[in-house]
Amino acid sequence: MTDRSAFDTNVITMTRFVMEEGRRAKGTGEFTQLLNSLCTAIKAISTAVRKAGIANLYGIAGSTNVTGDQVKKLDILSNDLVINMLKSSFSTCVIVSEENKDAVIVETEKQGKYIVCIDPLDGSSNIDCLVSIGTIFAIYKKVSPEAPSGKDALQPGRNLVAAGYALYGSATMLVLATSAGGVNCFMLDPAIGEFILVDRDVKIKKKGNIYSLNEGYAKYFDPAVTEYLKKKKYPEDGSSPYGGRYIGSMVADVHRTLVYGGIFLYPANSKSPKGKLRLLYECNPMAFVIEKAGGIATTGHQAILDIVPEDIHQRVPVVLGSPDDVKEYLEIVRKHSAK
Repeated sequence: MTDRSAFDTNVITMTRFVMEEGRRAKGTGEFTQLLNSLCTAIKAISTAVRKAGIANLYGIAGSTNVTGDQVKKLDILSNDLVINMLKSSFSTCVIVSEENKDAVIVETEKQGKYIVCIDPLDGSSNIDCLVSIGTIFAIYKKVSPEAPSGKDALQPGRNLVAAGYALYGSATMLVLATSAGGVNCFMLDPAIGEFILVDRDVKIKKKGNIYSLNEGYAKYFDPAVTEYLKKKKYPEDGSSPYGGRYIGSMVADVHRTLVYGGIFLYPANSKSPKGKLRLLYECNPMAFVIEKAGGIATTGHQAILDIVPEDIHQRVPVVLGSPDDVKEYLEIVRKHSAK
């Protein structure tokens, strides 16, 4: 006999979850509108990612974006989807995207009070080989009284209202962190087309056993990074060495770090002295999620969320993950800085 309880008749969708949080905070509903529109874009991107091979969406569009990455056809589709959905939510005034050189200013008649910084398709260099990719977003409130401009997005991560990411993997998952709450994970149920709450108030492990970085750049690493990696590979206390895992999609690498614990590093090196990943739509949202889950996110010298941005496409070094692992890395950095 079939188990009737397998079908939940009282599911908590992301819309319901955000509305309940908004009611408690006595909100206006504008934030729910924004997230609903963002979810629609994410569902559409998820479908496009899964149909990419059939719909001839693989391959390069023949250009590079403002940060120098080759633009894929899916990049352009995802960017257009996100921007159009956010504009039509009547809740945003400024949108910063990895794919656009300048901030997108929403038409006056459609403007709302929120600013969204977004990487529409993170890890898109992995599209053609079917590796997990994702969408990263950060949401701020406009604080200046002037007309909306790109300067409105130059706020430190401490000002974030919410941030998170969607991961297009074996399933599509949306991870959302809010300033008032913790980190909650929603899985897309394709049967009903809704994101369903599957993990509430997620916390990262105090210490993990996985390190994640691109060791292909070992030649350019700072001595502190080299020493830290040596300690993880050849522990002097007789403990087991850490496992090395690196996918090359920030969403996938950070999500694994959140779920299993450990440390993710994309430090500065002699080739990229300012780091490689972008502050507004990669490092800040991921740092916000990790800190809300009880972890640490740092450049090695400063908390990521304390940085006051100077440019919408600013790059910074990033090290994030389990608190004990990141603290151990910071101790080594301090030791080398004192020399």
